[in-house]
Amino acid sequence: MKGSCLCGTSRYEINALAGPIVHCHCLTCQKAHSAVFATTARVSRSDFRWLAGESELGSFESSPGKRRWFCKNCGSQLMAEWADRPEVIVRVATLDEDPGAVPKAHIWTSHDRSWLAIDGDIPVYHEKP
Repeated sequence: MKGSCLCGTSRYEINALAGPIVHCHCLTCQKAHSAVFATTARVSRSDFRWLAGESELGSFESSPGKRRWFCKNCGSQLMAEWADRPEVIVRVATLDEDPGAVPKAHIWTSHDRSWLAIDGDIPVYHEKP
């Protein structure tokens, strides 16, 4: 499966997911993605490779030992890694192909914002109203 950033400068490829897709609600993901959760999946380091734009990547150590990689041109978060672990964490929304799996869990929901209403009484639109 191939993935890319918003501007297409940075591209990667993975062979397979190494774990379930999850929606992470931690405060770090909220800040990094400007969203209430980030959809992620683990990929074996040996199954991940950059195809283009690696020189255009920036990174930020968001937690001790955890580095988040993003495109310096458009800001898209693409993956994160713990240097001492055998897997990387891919941002599923940056995949250009259907991963063939659906999210299995919401994690770190203890960090949810009080204003988040997932199943409240607000209208839902498939596209802009």
